Amino acid sequence: MTRSDTTLHEPAPAREAAGGAWHARPAEEAVAALSTGPAGLSDDEAARRLAEHGANRLPEPPRAAPLARFLRQFRNLLIYVLLGAAAVTAALGHPVDTVVILAVVIVNAVIGYVQEGRAEDALAAIRGMLAPEARVIRGGRRRTVPADALVPGDVVVLEPGDRVPADLRLTQANGLRIQEAVLTGESVPVEKGLAPVAPDAPVGDRQPMAFSGALVAAGSGRGVAVATGAATEIGRISGLLRSVEETTTPLLRQMEIFARTITLAILAIAAAILGFGALVAEMPFDEIFMAVVGLAVAAIPEGLPAILTVTLAIGVQGMAARRAIVRRLPAIEALGSVSVICSDKTGTLTKNEMTVASVATARRAFSVTGAGYAPHGGIAHEGREVAPADHPLLLELARGAVLCNDAELAEADGAWTVTGDPMEGALVTFACKAGLDPAELRAANPQTDTIPFDAQHRFMATLHHDHAGHAAIHVKGAPERLLEMCTSQHCDDDGARPIDAAWWHARAQEIAAQGQRVIAIATRSVSPEMRGLRFADVEGGLTLLGLVGLIDPPRDEAVAAVAECRAAGIRVKMITGDHAGTARAIARQLGLANPDAVLTGAEIDALPEDDLRDRVVETDVFARTSPEHKLRLVEALQADGEAVAMTGDGVNDAPALKRADIGIAMGRAGTEAAKEAAEIVLADDNFATIAAAVKAGRTVYDNLKKAIVFLLPVNGGESLALIAALLLGLTLPITPVQILWVNMVSSVVLAMALAFESAEPDIMRRPPRPADEPILSRFVLWRVVFVSTLFCAGIFGMFTLAEARGATLEEARTIAVNTLVVMEIFYLFSVRFLNTTSLSLRAALGTRPILIAVGAVTVLQLVFTYAPFMEAFFGTRPLSLTEGALVVAVGPALLLILEMEKRLVRLARSA
Repeated sequence: MTRSDTTLHEPAPAREAAGGAWHARPAEEAVAALSTGPAGLSDDEAARRLAEHGANRLPEPPRAAPLARFLRQFRNLLIYVLLGAAAVTAALGHPVDTVVILAVVIVNAVIGYVQEGRAEDALAAIRGMLAPEARVIRGGRRRTVPADALVPGDVVVLEPGDRVPADLRLTQANGLRIQEAVLTGESVPVEKGLAPVAPDAPVGDRQPMAFSGALVAAGSGRGVAVATGAATEIGRISGLLRSVEETTTPLLRQMEIFARTITLAILAIAAAILGFGALVAEMPFDEIFMAVVGLAVAAIPEGLPAILTVTLAIGVQGMAARRAIVRRLPAIEALGSVSVICSDKTGTLTKNEMTVASVATARRAFSVTGAGYAPHGGIAHEGREVAPADHPLLLELARGAVLCNDAELAEADGAWTVTGDPMEGALVTFACKAGLDPAELRAANPQTDTIPFDAQHRFMATLHHDHAGHAAIHVKGAPERLLEMCTSQHCDDDGARPIDAAWWHARAQEIAAQGQRVIAIATRSVSPEMRGLRFADVEGGLTLLGLVGLIDPPRDEAVAAVAECRAAGIRVKMITGDHAGTARAIARQLGLANPDAVLTGAEIDALPEDDLRDRVVETDVFARTSPEHKLRLVEALQADGEAVAMTGDGVNDAPALKRADIGIAMGRAGTEAAKEAAEIVLADDNFATIAAAVKAGRTVYDNLKKAIVFLLPVNGGESLALIAALLLGLTLPITPVQILWVNMVSSVVLAMALAFESAEPDIMRRPPRPADEPILSRFVLWRVVFVSTLFCAGIFGMFTLAEARGATLEEARTIAVNTLVVMEIFYLFSVRFLNTTSLSLRAALGTRPILIAVGAVTVLQLVFTYAPFMEAFFGTRPLSLTEGALVVAVGPALLLILEMEKRLVRLARSA
């Protein structure tokens, strides 16, 4: 039954604000505030509240319509420049050239649109953050309802394996433990209770609350729904996510600057030439205006947007083969510029599977190998593997770990999973490594009675009877609690001796200092007539068998990936909701640069922004953090000039994923909120893929840089030739339409081949490039000026030589165009190796894409020169064999000059 209440119609946040945080209020007060009771709501009242509060589901992010997504591909200044070039060619009366340029623009947009669509299709899944069904008490009867029909005031029943369907204020908790890694990042299930906690307690310490999306690991309970849908803790984080400002990638920022610089330079030079020709040289305005249009066409790198898109798409395809989904094309390059990777611990750097790492008995300390729930691994003592059968006490401890345990292991498709509490699953795996068969052991020692684990008494006890008429109690729990209950300790061959509590406390602290969760295991023989288990039966007289240390260990591949990232000059920082001691121990195992300095969430709150910026640079481990802390840390690193990648899988990671320069979500264990916030999703949840992605990103940037260094001198040489002709009052050596042919056909085809270049050998031994490093660096500017001068000299030289030998204007221009294309081909072989020589067999043979591109351009240029129909379009004339040989001879001469320049640059850098 429900009762009327004046606050009933107020939204849940207002009621909470009026009476204090739900976790700080007694359960009875929360129930009264929500106008409900043990019998739950009536159907009519539930329907009314559903209409008031809305469905219990997270709001879906807005989806761009297909047309809007397609038009988004045109938001690029270079695309605008291309469209301007199309307008210019249309004004010149060259519709074919206009169509070609527009085709390039459309192809560029289609490639980006298709790639985004594929990524979204790969990520499409039903949002599973809320349970599909929930068990509730309504009208005094227990029933199952759709989770989206839950309303504030519903009484919800929780059982092992359930996903909590809404934020609940618990009213009953029987050994209830809930896995909240999705919110807090803490890998160990949280013990729940009913007692109120401080209003400012962090999410991970709110024992009387069960949060939407969390998983019930053990025990049972009931709670009253205090928040649903967007009002839940998950919903609050989703709201935080929507308020986070997205950043653009370093490449896009630099490309915008580059495009603006190129555009302004072209306009300034064109205006200057126009003024000079009209006012100084007194040329006819129509003539000088069309010449200036030709100059603009020559200077614009029309093919660059298409090359940019194709290069990024090739990088994306390479990552897809590595089981990584790239949702936005520029994201793959952005990885190549990151200087810091901020990673969540649980499920990203670690397996999110508890594992027994150490065992301590009265006389020996053992280490356990193997990770996860797979029963594969061994047990070692002092670094040497031992046979468990040679250590009876070790077997007895493993026996107690299995019997005082409700978890089950299962294998499916080679993957081992646990049903029940993850820590209990780890104990079963340990017993398997010790040579025991859990199913056989439990069948031989059936459980007669049990005292479930509870946060109040902090232990679990089970009573067993074997088929030989013996009975025993097995107990496991917190070491400090069990040491109070034990009067003796098992000492191998010496049997039981009085317990040395101080010694065991010291051993427990040593294990805990390694970041391990410590569990004590004890036993006691009892009369076979005992059939029930009471607290008095275990309060004393137990014999301690030993201690077990459990940890969520780092992935082996993550350790290697961290080392590779450090070698590449990338700092890896771990940000987790787990405890400081555990975080420190994992950081040491991962090999982080500074694992001992840990900054907690509370300390972050106390630091002003300037101090935080200083601390965040030198600190690599952050513990007990909230979503706001993660977001603030990412912003502090970015304020210090770092390019930040953030990896994670939980809802708590989503805001920082969105704010980072590049967000990387786990695809298998990751939440939909994390995937939506990220630019890259790892389908295999493998942190090692990050290092491969960084390498791919650096390769993409190198290839883009090579394409730019290739294209700009071509455009520069054309422009210089035109400027020289205009200033000196000479005939143009190349017409605007011929320039378009070179820019849109030979230049694009040859530059496109650079997109397929493999990584240079030292690519992962270089420091990250600065995020603000301009594309037009000093090296690029020097190379553009130097090579443009050589191209201009080649074009003008061959044009002038042809005229001197009596060639017609059309023949001379055909020679100039072919000279330009030959220089492009030989320059391509030079630019493939910016830092090393191109005079080698490897460089001469090229790659398959390079050879295909050179072959295609050669064929197209032969068509350009000798096909009769091309004469009508471009004003070309056939060349003789001698003229062709002279043209080809310019190429090797250019390559030799460029190799001499490379050597001088290397000597200057090493001096």
